Amino acid sequence: MDFDGSFKFSEAVEIEINVPIKFSLKQNYPNPFNPSTTIKFSIPIAEFVALKIYDVLGSEVATLVNEEKPAGFYEVKFDASNLVSGFYFYRLQTGSFVETKKMMLVK
Repeated sequence: MDFDGSFKFSEAVEIEINVPIKFSLKQNYPNPFNPSTTIKFSIPIAEFVALKIYDVLGSEVATLVNEEKPAGFYEVKFDASNLVSGFYFYRLQTGSFVETKKMMLVK
């Protein structure tokens, strides 16, 4: 409504918001890999995020992300040049979500 009491309708405006609707940790690619791979994940709300790599004994070998992140889609490169061939696990942890996946380094 305008100040004079009349109505004017404007055309609809479409807004696209590209925010994930749920937490997700994707399988790394390529897998197996040598020496680097990509890990994708998404978070629907701003949270503290930790993405860490572990060997088969459960020892942490790398921290890829360890900070507050806004909601969104993320892609992280992991360079394993300094590691030996074998299976590794990557774990995404936030305040309300935890998921772990397996990957294989072949040199």
